[in-house]
Amino acid sequence: MLEDFQGYQDEIRALANQCVAPHAAAIDREERIPAHVVTALAKAGLFASGLPEQFGGLPASDGDPVAAALRHGLMHEALGAASASVQGLVNVHHMAGSAIARWGTAEQKKLWIPGLATGDVQAAIAITEPNVGSDASAVETRATRAGSGYLVSGDKSWITCGQSADLFVLLAGSDDGPLAFIVPRSTPGLHVEPISGMLGCRGYMMAKLRLDRCEMGPDQALGRAPFGLTHIAATGLDAGRYNLAWGCVGLARACLDSAFDYSRTRRQFGSPLSEFQLVQRMVSRMMTDIHAAHLVCWRAGYSRGRRETTAIKETTMAKYFASQMVNRVAHDALQIHGANGCGPDYPLERYIRDARIMEIIEGSTQILEIAIARYGYQEHSS
Repeated sequence: MLEDFQGYQDEIRALANQCVAPHAAAIDREERIPAHVVTALAKAGLFASGLPEQFGGLPASDGDPVAAALRHGLMHEALGAASASVQGLVNVHHMAGSAIARWGTAEQKKLWIPGLATGDVQAAIAITEPNVGSDASAVETRATRAGSGYLVSGDKSWITCGQSADLFVLLAGSDDGPLAFIVPRSTPGLHVEPISGMLGCRGYMMAKLRLDRCEMGPDQALGRAPFGLTHIAATGLDAGRYNLAWGCVGLARACLDSAFDYSRTRRQFGSPLSEFQLVQRMVSRMMTDIHAAHLVCWRAGYSRGRRETTAIKETTMAKYFASQMVNRVAHDALQIHGANGCGPDYPLERYIRDARIMEIIEGSTQILEIAIARYGYQEHSS
């Protein structure tokens, strides 16, 4: 099956290498993704990936869901190798879009998905809060009834692409239970405060959101209470974990490529580093780790495309393994580069900062361990 996707993989990697990779260092330095990069992704149809074909998603995405899921993953791998920040922008866009595509009304899909598919509308997902991270069930943002709609007040934090998104899929608590809303950036009472100086993925354009009695009409509720967390937010998070797992594979591949190039040209004690057995040991470990993570992601994509009952578990395991894998690979690649890898002349210092973020976002390593163990106990008891 891999051969069937070789052409697409070559094509998407070439696009990422041409339109994204040359700007990765500037994106990290300036903490912003330039408009021309976003435009190039939109023209290539990357924002449409994973969305229903009838509303502007990629052709054949509905007819062959397994192939669509795997192409979607390979796309995020290519972006992850070129720039973890750009992969994050496309990731949160797909997280929000997948929630609307899965749980939106026919009217909501017609209103929003065409713009999401073309990239004319940029989306993000707003779950995390200053006092609420992994425990999304304890969300403090509140939605109170006001006629046929709601008034929403509260704070969100660490919202990826919060500075640039036109639309947010937002989780709030209500008297009836968790509820999700589609919140345009232009909503009166919604205030956006940029966050800068992040450890890694500095191009995420993160922001804090403050909602001050924002009016939400009944047509803005996504799904219904109490399923805002278990259905709508969970759909977005599941999509994000799949995308991010592939992104980690891409970032790890970039680390390995840099290690190959450096170890062949850097000489110590009269020989290139590539001839040192301890360096070869690190390279072999990196190669095997990346290969294993690629196969885990591939299995998750196959399972998702077939809508298997184990798909969520497979996706969770993929994100869990790949996010740890990329940190191991980045560590070894930095060791091979030595002091040069810590400076601005090589991308390793950026790679290792970006890699560290991957074990925190879309579910920390420890939260995923709890989830995976629960899946295991459920399967064993049945």
